[in-house]
Amino acid sequence: MSTEAPARTTPVLELRGLKVHHRTRTGSIFRPNIVKAVDGVDFTVRRGETVGVVGESGCGKSTLASVLVGLQQPTAGEVLFHGQPISIRRAAERKRFGQDVAVVFQDPSTALNPRMTIQDILTDPLQVHGIGDARSRAAKVKDLLALVGLPYTAAEVTPHQVSGGQRQRVAIARALALDPAVIVADEPTSALDVSVRAQVLNLLADLKRELNLGMVFISHDIQTVRYVSDRICVMYYGRIVEEGPAEGIFASPKDDYTRKLLGAAPSLLHP
Repeated sequence: MSTEAPARTTPVLELRGLKVHHRTRTGSIFRPNIVKAVDGVDFTVRRGETVGVVGESGCGKSTLASVLVGLQQPTAGEVLFHGQPISIRRAAERKRFGQDVAVVFQDPSTALNPRMTIQDILTDPLQVHGIGDARSRAAKVKDLLALVGLPYTAAEVTPHQVSGGQRQRVAIARALALDPAVIVADEPTSALDVSVRAQVLNLLADLKRELNLGMVFISHDIQTVRYVSDRICVMYYGRIVEEGPAEGIFASPKDDYTRKLLGAAPSLLHP
């Protein structure tokens, strides 16, 4: 998917030399075994671009996502937010980060509170951040539902009363509630039926364009990543082994692992 190249603006998020290492239960006190989940990654995402991150399970892409949304502290390296080192220990900075960077998880069934109505789910972030009053929040919910292609009547039901594809649309709407600059989507279509995957992918692409969002799209399926991404990063054992424009990666892959992924994913919507 080609779009206008994002301007040379300061990235919303930037990682420099990022490392996330874990000690395992094996090994000894003096010689512990270390798992290098992320091992020296440089990464940027700006408004108006979708950066795809692709690799097999265990390559470190979900750990990378956790760092990007502030759920995981790095072992080493820098995380920059609008060009400045981020310190989520500061309340004001943490609040701004929480507004500007949103996440869409893999399975909306577990990401959405089954006891809350969709109205309450979409109102909750606004209440937490002290945005608006009851009337403006209700109007915002109506706008969010329309934005993701759901009728306003959906606000009255709970997540289990709508389909899987509709639940993921609700999750996307919740991610948009605070008007973020970047959305991190971690395998957002893998839990969906084949018939609705393309619909959700098209929705994400449309939202990115309409709202000038930055988006990090994470998947094990390189064909799906190609469909939505302007730029692709291929991860392997905690490192980015190849990076470039989506069409360039597909036309002339340089790394053996990239060629392996291309050969293993023959269709966009395979189960």
